[in-house]
Amino acid sequence: MRNLSLILLGVLLTLTQANVYRIMAMMEGVVPDFVVPYLHGATPNLVLPIVVFLGVQESSMGRGAILAFCLGYALDILADAPIGLFSFTYVALWWLARMAGVRLTAQTLLPRMSLAFAFALVEGLLVLVLLAVFGADTRRPVEISTVLLPHAIATALFAPLVFRWVQRLHSGGTGSTRGPAEGAS
Repeated sequence: MRNLSLILLGVLLTLTQANVYRIMAMMEGVVPDFVVPYLHGATPNLVLPIVVFLGVQESSMGRGAILAFCLGYALDILADAPIGLFSFTYVALWWLARMAGVRLTAQTLLPRMSLAFAFALVEGLLVLVLLAVFGADTRRPVEISTVLLPHAIATALFAPLVFRWVQRLHSGGTGSTRGPAEGAS
């Protein structure tokens, strides 16, 4: 049930981020002209903090990788991305978060935001490389590269909220993710 709730949260956040993208596009005609360049690409990736959380907190490697793949596949389908782009990217990011071993540093606000920022940059670079190598449109990676930094900043700003939601789902609603003490069997 916990796995299904994490996937449903990921789908809900994917739909939410798609609507935030539309709202940001509508705001470009409303806000002053000097603000518009800063809004370009400032749509957060609300699913990425879930993948980072799974890499940092999930004890089962199989479950974490499968959940990251399912979240990426849902984003591929709902965002009309090439099938496999985010599936591959999210599993790679999950693995990278797992290897980073930042279990203890992801407990407070600033480390969560910096983790989300760093992983959003890595995600953007992975997507750019994959689109440059396998994509049909050679201009698309150049266009996407202009939104990489605002996208990472927006993702970092929303990451603590998403981390809190995922932590509650992951712990079964108790809000605690503490496992056995280190060294305990």
